[in-house]
Amino acid sequence: MDYLQRFVRQAQLQLWAVLMFSSCLIATAWWLGSTVFKLRPGLLAIVFTAVTILVTGLIAWAAARYFLKPLQVVWQTVLHLAPSTNGEAPPKADSLRFGKELVTVLSNHIYELTAVPKVAESQPLQADLQHNFLAQNLPIPLFILDPQENITFANLAAGEYLGLKPADMVGKNAYMVLDMSFPSEDTFDNWLKGAKTAKATAVKSWERVKLNVRDSHPVRLFDLAAYYNRDNPEKIETMLVLFDHTRQYSQEDQAVSFTALSVHELRTPLSLLRGYIEVLDEELDGKLSPELQAFMLKMQAQAEQLTAFVNNILNVARVDDDQLELKLEQEDWGATLKSTVEMIGLQAKVRGITIQCSIARNLPAAAIDKLSIREVVNNLIDNAIKYSGSSKVIKVDTYLNKAGQIETTIQDFGVGIPTSVIPNLFTKFYRDHHNRASIGGTGLGLYLSKAIITAHGGNLWVRSPGEGKGSVFGFTVLPYDQLPENLKPTGGQDVTRTAHGWIKNHSLYRR
Repeated sequence: MDYLQRFVRQAQLQLWAVLMFSSCLIATAWWLGSTVFKLRPGLLAIVFTAVTILVTGLIAWAAARYFLKPLQVVWQTVLHLAPSTNGEAPPKADSLRFGKELVTVLSNHIYELTAVPKVAESQPLQADLQHNFLAQNLPIPLFILDPQENITFANLAAGEYLGLKPADMVGKNAYMVLDMSFPSEDTFDNWLKGAKTAKATAVKSWERVKLNVRDSHPVRLFDLAAYYNRDNPEKIETMLVLFDHTRQYSQEDQAVSFTALSVHELRTPLSLLRGYIEVLDEELDGKLSPELQAFMLKMQAQAEQLTAFVNNILNVARVDDDQLELKLEQEDWGATLKSTVEMIGLQAKVRGITIQCSIARNLPAAAIDKLSIREVVNNLIDNAIKYSGSSKVIKVDTYLNKAGQIETTIQDFGVGIPTSVIPNLFTKFYRDHHNRASIGGTGLGLYLSKAIITAHGGNLWVRSPGEGKGSVFGFTVLPYDQLPENLKPTGGQDVTRTAHGWIKNHSLYRR
């Protein structure tokens, strides 16, 4: 609610009423003098002037006291809270009949501002924090940085977390002490640079940050929260708080590694199985009854699906270990997409689903890793098949978007996605509880696809009107000509990038 605008409107209306009342009194005085009392013109002028001066003076005095009463209450609030005044009674805003809401809001703000504790100028806040029980004994690591991003305070929990003495960290650059790595280019360093350029205050948090601790101290995994306040009078610009999740994140990583180790043993028998199915299909082509031919198609489809499952598990393990390397080559995107759709078309055919593929003409060559990008397309179409419900059509479209990137969308018309689920879809192991029991999956396909598309310099997104209305997944890849100059090869036609490499804070690079 804009209380100031309401106050102005009330003042305008009431001032108009006062002026109209004043004009009516003066006009009445003139009418009485000229008509009722029949005064001579000269005497009438004298009386009229006197009445006008008296009426306007009384009305001005009363109006000033009435309209300035809100200001008086605000002033009394300041005097009541000022340390240099003693005995000033607290104001009573409830007695106001005009501007009560605005004065109440202003008074509350004044009370809040004076309630903030201030540190004496002669005593630096950093020194005060060293003896502050709450700051020192906070059970989570806390760091305070100055405008030069040097550490001015680190509590006891921070020292224990890093295996260093807090006093040894004070005065050192934060990036020298906190050797942090992030899962993407959205790092603390990049955020802080942007905040210092464009904002007075800013708050940001990151999940799954890695802290590379020296010597024999174990690596830490945590969530990070940061608060920035420009031109802080105490020169304490930035606050960092670390929330340890080493055990939780490590268990997730170990779960993937163990699963990958187990699944790896399936590759050899699976390859043999697929080979036997292909041989049987070739040898028995035209010799099987329609029913047996349908069985053969289902075996092929299941073998392909199992292969995709094994590849997903192994590649997620490589992503988490930063071992999955992508070779970005100059490729015909339309031909790549068409062949990929044809490869997974068998699974759709078994389910009675038709994949409609539309490829825009004159698409530029794309900078892609064929093997990994096919895995992305496979994952997205496989999801569309699983969640199509009774719908029998899936649409695949690719075109050049307004940003000049090659965008591809996979649309189904099935069960849809609840709005509450969408923010978590790309999280590892996440499954929608609404259909987890009825539809199979690992919760890794979208996580892996997101990592691969990010490494391609693109973006993976999802849109769904709601449950029962289908969904659209889309992703972008860069035309080869749009690759940044520092990523363009010097002696060949490909670029090697990691799929999910940790990004080093303050010195960005891909390992």
